Amino acid sequence: MAVYRMWKHSRKDAILLAISVAQFAITFALASTWEAMPIAGRIAGGILLTFMMAYNIIVVSHLFTHMPWFVSSKLNAVVSVVNSANIGQSVQAYELTHVRNHHRHNNDRPKGGEPTRDRSSTYRRGKNGQHEPLPSYALRGAVDSIADRVMELAAVVRLWRVGAREENLLALASKKPDRRRRELLQLQLDRAAHCLTLAGFVVISWQWTVMVYLPAFFCALTLVNLQNYYRHYGANPDSRMTDSVSHYGRLYNLVTFNDGYHQEHHLSPATHWSKMPVINARHQERLAAQPRIVSPVPAMVGFLDRGRPRLHDGQAQEAG
Repeated sequence: MAVYRMWKHSRKDAILLAISVAQFAITFALASTWEAMPIAGRIAGGILLTFMMAYNIIVVSHLFTHMPWFVSSKLNAVVSVVNSANIGQSVQAYELTHVRNHHRHNNDRPKGGEPTRDRSSTYRRGKNGQHEPLPSYALRGAVDSIADRVMELAAVVRLWRVGAREENLLALASKKPDRRRRELLQLQLDRAAHCLTLAGFVVISWQWTVMVYLPAFFCALTLVNLQNYYRHYGANPDSRMTDSVSHYGRLYNLVTFNDGYHQEHHLSPATHWSKMPVINARHQERLAAQPRIVSPVPAMVGFLDRGRPRLHDGQAQEAG
């Protein structure tokens, strides 16, 4: 008798599912209990909410977009909806812009007078082949994301379907008709989920929504941009072996499901998170054969890595 397989890649992904469900429940609990909370509790709740959203985008939803957890496409669709509510944006759109754009063009630089092909590239608004300044990259990106979410709220008039003017998303969607329909439908469902969740928060407590949720959402987006910036800052975008920055701290990689193996992730984005050390071992000789950046600190606090070389400028020193 055949045994039913629920998990597509690993049962370890059950931990990520549990985190997703816990975040969903905790967020509604924070909204529901806000009025009864003392000031200290309200502040702590806001910090927790910021952390949960940033962690979900950086770790949970990021891993899901690369390798959906379930064999069943219907279960994966449910996870996408739940985490879209958790992160205030469509997980399906995240897959299109991250997996099909960022990982295709790998934080490229402008060439021949054309803008970067990677729309999230740290060089996109930089000058003279340099990274965009961090404050601009982190804050502008968060403002742009908020503006996109406002447009999605307004898309209720078309039940959150992807509009004809959303050329970037339409260009990234699959060219295969059946798969394209599924992706655009999932994107629509995701948008409905996070917009209706926001409406639910307003009903529960508009004060919490305005004073806690929206500021936490903005701060989480800023932290995510900060993370992406130092995952690539100083790396050489012209080399597949050195276009990203890794951090091998055991504790960090334990709590973030090997998020620190970022160079390895770029080398093999379709490899399950549990196998990242294997990818590191497989490419060890090639990685060691040329200058690359290994950060002593996680990307979120990459600004503390003051001795980081600038390989994009042609510096060949090892990271300090």
